[in-house]
Amino acid sequence: MIHFWKMNGAGNDFVVVDNRENTLSLTGEEIAKLCQRQKGIGADGLLAVEPAENGADYRMRYYNADGGEAEMCGNGARCFAHFVNRLNDDTLDKISFETMAGVIQADILADSIRVNLGTPHDQQMNIPLSINGEEVIVHSVNTGVPHAVLMVDDLEKIDICNLGSGIRHHQHFSPAGTNVNFMQVVGPDHIHIRTYERGVENETLACGTGMVACSLIHHQLNESPLPVKITVRGGDTLLVDFDQNDEGQYHNTTLTGPAEFTFEGTFFPI
Repeated sequence: MIHFWKMNGAGNDFVVVDNRENTLSLTGEEIAKLCQRQKGIGADGLLAVEPAENGADYRMRYYNADGGEAEMCGNGARCFAHFVNRLNDDTLDKISFETMAGVIQADILADSIRVNLGTPHDQQMNIPLSINGEEVIVHSVNTGVPHAVLMVDDLEKIDICNLGSGIRHHQHFSPAGTNVNFMQVVGPDHIHIRTYERGVENETLACGTGMVACSLIHHQLNESPLPVKITVRGGDTLLVDFDQNDEGQYHNTTLTGPAEFTFEGTFFPI
C-alpha cells in the first residue's frame, strides 16, 4: 500500500506522494489511472517528493493526468512547498527544490505560499493562427512550461475545449504542444483567466504557470501596475509580480496564492 495526500492550489488538484527514500516507482499508465476521476483518486496531476540531486533541499517530480512527466507546475509548486513544510513539522520559512525547469524558491507565508518561478523565455507576440476556419491572434511565452494567451472580451462566451484543443495541437507549437489561456481584462491590475491544460486535455480550475504567462502578456500589452491580480475559474484571486531589466526582459517572477490539504489515504498500485 502507498500512502498519498490530496492537495489543491486554487482548485488545481494533485495526488502527492512522499518518495524521499526512492522506493516508489509508478508507470505513466498507473499515474493516469490514479488521476482518473471516475475510477481513481482523481486529480489534475501527481506530485512526488524526492531527494535533491544538485544542491537544492528537495526534488519535485510532476506528472500530468495523462501520466506524462512535465517540466513544472506553478500551483503544484506551492502545494509541494506546503507539503514539504508539513513533513518538517511546519518549521520552515523557505524551501528550494529542483524541477525539470530549474530550481524553484518558495517562501512560506502566514496564509499562502509564494514561489519564484525565475525567468520566462521564448516570448512571442501577435501570432496569427487559423483554428477551425477562424483566424485568431495569440501571444506565447514559456513560464516553466509553454503557454499561449488569447485576449477575449467575455470569457463566458468562449468554447474553451474546442478552441483550446485546436490551439494546443496547432503545428505552430509542435511537437510538444502548448497550454492555452483565455484572458479578460477587468481592471488595470486585474485579469480573469480560463485555461485549457496540455496533459489534462481539458479546462482546469486554475493553472499557476498560466497565471504568470497571462500577467506578463497583460503587462506587455497594457503596462499594467504590479502586482497583477488574477482571478481563476475556481474563484480564487492570486498575485503575480516580477522585475523587468533595462532591455525589457522579465525575470524574478513570483506567484502567491493558496495551497491546501484536502484528504489523505492509501492506495494499492494498479
